[in-house]
Amino acid sequence: MKAFRCIRYGSPDVLELHDIDLPAVGDDDVLVDVKAASVNPLDFHVMRGTPYVLRSQTGLSRPKPIGLGGDMAGRVEAVGRNVTRFRPGDEVFGGRGMAPIARSAAFAEYASFHQDGMLQKKPANLTFEEAAAVPVAGISALQALRDKARVRPGHRVLVNGAGGGVGTFAVQLAKAYGAEVTGVCGTGNVEMVRSLGADHVVDYTRDDVTRGGRRYDVMIDMAGNHPLSAIRRMLAPKGVLVAVGGPVKGLWVAPFTGPLKLLALSLAGSRRLSPMLARARGDDLDVLREFAETGKITPVIDRTYPLKELPEAVRYLEKGHARGKVVITV
Repeated sequence: MKAFRCIRYGSPDVLELHDIDLPAVGDDDVLVDVKAASVNPLDFHVMRGTPYVLRSQTGLSRPKPIGLGGDMAGRVEAVGRNVTRFRPGDEVFGGRGMAPIARSAAFAEYASFHQDGMLQKKPANLTFEEAAAVPVAGISALQALRDKARVRPGHRVLVNGAGGGVGTFAVQLAKAYGAEVTGVCGTGNVEMVRSLGADHVVDYTRDDVTRGGRRYDVMIDMAGNHPLSAIRRMLAPKGVLVAVGGPVKGLWVAPFTGPLKLLALSLAGSRRLSPMLARARGDDLDVLREFAETGKITPVIDRTYPLKELPEAVRYLEKGHARGKVVITV
């Protein structure tokens, strides 16, 4: 089968399409004929081996022979003898999630996953491309709002970076939970974010949301572009900031100073300032499937690329201006 491999660290040019054996299928495994996959920031961090601490898992001087791709959708090709949840022919979505390495990954013609991992039946009303866009970004938004922020009906929620992969899901999920939502994005995404259900949209190229005078119960921040003093000014007295991703500056210690500052300032007052690293959970993927099937969330896809053009897809996402998700068709 065809699969992309990263055999040295560097730019998207290091990604190579290889002919490799089909993944092994153990007694508890599901072999999936991959139809679509989506690109996430973790992919280019693994590709470049940055921040350097990531190399403790991926390989110090050269990457281990690892595949890339955390999200996929496809059709079950075969199952192990202990598998009861899936049968050949089932349409599924999921993947390896946020793990930097895994025995099988999504940028390939076939991938193998444990039946109790991040794998669920595909939402019936989504295409393979749409379903592949959901897992990592959708779970990140879900866990930020539900678990970290504990959003409730009537909460005023600010989504900073509302036009991106996580942001487009965060706007829709916040509305599904009954919140009043303000989305912050660039000029080209204003109408799109409004169409997702945002009650208010701030174009950051024209207006400074930190100077608007509004207070928010919850801020979901993907952009990481405001000083903490301004964020505290925007939050209600018992408000909560959840920092999801954001720009990674520096190769060594710098990526960890932001989360440490958040924790320190959180202890100093009534506001909670919390960094977040999403966890891959099959149950949460099932929650997203239900939201999708009831029409409460709809994936936003910016561009699609065929598998052979994965380097171009990664290069585009790495620029930081993608609207929603970038998807690979296999």
